[in-house]
Amino acid sequence: MQKEKKTHWFRKIENMHPYRTLMYLGMFGSGLLFFFLTTAFVLSQPESGVFERSTFPKSFIMSSLLIVVSSYTSGKILPSFRLHELDKTKNFLLFTFLLGLLFSGFQFLGWKELSTMGIDFRGIPSGSFLYVLSGIHLFHLGGALIYALVLVIQVEKSGKDPVKSLILLTNPYEHMKLDLFAVYWKFMDAVWLILFVLFLWMF
Repeated sequence: MQKEKKTHWFRKIENMHPYRTLMYLGMFGSGLLFFFLTTAFVLSQPESGVFERSTFPKSFIMSSLLIVVSSYTSGKILPSFRLHELDKTKNFLLFTFLLGLLFSGFQFLGWKELSTMGIDFRGIPSGSFLYVLSGIHLFHLGGALIYALVLVIQVEKSGKDPVKSLILLTNPYEHMKLDLFAVYWKFMDAVWLILFVLFLWMF
């Protein structure tokens, strides 16, 4: 029975589309990177409240609210596509993209708040980790933002042509692209929320 289960999972992985495999491997690698960096961050100061004399950046709080909302909009992309509602698909993609841009803007404002409080790369090691962790996350999110914009343009163009719309809606590859985007976006949402909780613990 156990051998059958192992064979089933092996075949499932073996039959996975190369793009899906690459994305999952990339997510696994990114997860390891964040894990090691967050571990180093915690070990750089064994106690919580390292920045207790400072106020937690309000911009980070706002960006966290935005990323939570974007998790909802990204979750609506695929269901809309499955219902052949291209307008809604495009709108949810666009909303997710715009929320991602706003999130990025508030991240920069958060760094400015940290700098104003005297927390920078030249200070205590934990201070530099705040910039490194949030910066690497923003870099990863940047790739998703570019991809989201490409998908918005593609859906917009296809929606104007009945033939292209039909091809888009019936092509499994197009379905997979939206699915991979939604999965990756939720992954990045989860990573930031974990970092956010960790940052709160340090203040």
